[in-house]
Amino acid sequence: MKWKQNASTIAGGHGRGSELNQLNDPSGIYVDDDNHSIYVADRENHRIVRWEFGVDVGEIVVGGNGPGSATDQLYYSLDVILDKRKKYLIICDQHNVRVLRWSLQNSQDQEILIHNIVCFGLAMDNNGDLYVSDWVDHQVSRWQEGDTEGIAVAGGNNEENHFNQLNRPYFIFVDEYHSVYIADYRNNRVMKWMKTATEGTLVAPEQVVGENPNSLCGPEGVIVDHMGNIYVSKDGSHQITRWSPGAIEGVPVVGESQLGNRPTQLSYPRDLSFDREGNLYVVDTNNNRIQKFVIDID
Repeated sequence: MKWKQNASTIAGGHGRGSELNQLNDPSGIYVDDDNHSIYVADRENHRIVRWEFGVDVGEIVVGGNGPGSATDQLYYSLDVILDKRKKYLIICDQHNVRVLRWSLQNSQDQEILIHNIVCFGLAMDNNGDLYVSDWVDHQVSRWQEGDTEGIAVAGGNNEENHFNQLNRPYFIFVDEYHSVYIADYRNNRVMKWMKTATEGTLVAPEQVVGENPNSLCGPEGVIVDHMGNIYVSKDGSHQITRWSPGAIEGVPVVGESQLGNRPTQLSYPRDLSFDREGNLYVVDTNNNRIQKFVIDID
């Protein structure tokens, strides 16, 4: 797939701040195709904001009352997704060491789904099972409805670089076969753990010192298309790279080598998402905006 290189800003883009047309160090996103909107984990504003496409201001749906652990507060919200019925937001509330479930219909209907977890990324499979990357225990766990304990489906064997281990997992993606793709940040690689596997496979290789400039160092965001191509954002890079199956280096698909705030540029991009048409959404963190790159079908 290819995308037009001039992106449009669909959330933020008015400088760093806490006004309704601003974001402050955004982290994770969820694209809601059915309601033509996007949910943003607005990290430094400690809130979840919903932006309708084509609207210049967002709507605070959770938090926005300063950092804290009260029922109407978040503390470093890193990621957000909707459940399969699109009735609840699920939020990684990292500094409160918890994952929350929050009703979109009733703000009093909220609960802590998972206690005592330093979460980072969230994903949900087609069965509605929740996957959470754990930044401290170096694992990804799966949670089914009603579980009081999760099941480790990747990592959990200390923070080393063997294929049964992870080291500071960031964002994650789950495909239709329930394989989990993990941005294994400190191991400089993306790992794929197939369902019930006891170890992962390397699908985007670690950096080889002195080799190609598109080697993978500090991956943060990861998403996979229907052809099995993997798209990655990485620490210190201002481009999104594609890693085709078996590739030894990533190929830039959007962004430029130099950071900037023009429509063709990014500055420390993070989470990634597709909509059902194949348009690419990028959390342009240091520009405090969400960028949409339209698929190029020409």
